[in-house]
Amino acid sequence: MTLTCVVVEDEPLARNLLEQYILKVSHLQLVKSFSNPLTALEFLRNNSVDILFSDIQMPEITGISLLKILPKKPLVILTTAYSEYAIEGYELDVLDYLLKPITLERFLKSVEKATQRLSAAPPLPALETAAPIDQTQASIFVKDGTKLVKIRLNEILYIEGLKDYVTIHTKEKKVVTLQTLKSLEAQLTPHHFIRVHHSFLVSFDAIDTIEKEKIQIGKVWIPISDTYRKSVKEFIERKQS
Repeated sequence: MTLTCVVVEDEPLARNLLEQYILKVSHLQLVKSFSNPLTALEFLRNNSVDILFSDIQMPEITGISLLKILPKKPLVILTTAYSEYAIEGYELDVLDYLLKPITLERFLKSVEKATQRLSAAPPLPALETAAPIDQTQASIFVKDGTKLVKIRLNEILYIEGLKDYVTIHTKEKKVVTLQTLKSLEAQLTPHHFIRVHHSFLVSFDAIDTIEKEKIQIGKVWIPISDTYRKSVKEFIERKQS
């Protein structure tokens, strides 16, 4: 699996170091390298990449501001010489935080985290041979404010995403947590949950009816977008076979 990368760093030496590190890793591909965050923003608005390496303190706009503006974020690895920015970075669902001067060993650990995150969800064809999981025992922990809440997978009806937040709708309650729908999707067993829309992930066991453009779960109707219609159809066919 080849992961595409973009570097945003206004310091020439730091930018060159990141470029050299990326070249040392066979499954990384450097797509673009920018010294100006505004130029990078324009590129990222029109192009998708897997990993963004971004400095925080830069002229015109900061790396944090860049993340807040981006409509669609890749996995983000922040780089800076100032550790006090770490907390704000993690609140924006940043994958990792590299403190300068960045060593190759620390860089490789960060890349490994990105590789594991992007390869966490198995491809759809693997559903036929996936090992069964006891859904009554499987569970995840999500952060709700200052506490971690345990949610059993068999209690989840559907999950709704809105920018950097998701709302998990269960049989008894709703839990709002600060993370992306994509990152939560990677934690769930792929043969019981299916993405049906950019903003919705549903539990197969909770589905009552399926129409061409929507799914009914209880009294709630959830849209099926054109992007996911084919994968939903294939998913249902595999579950029935």
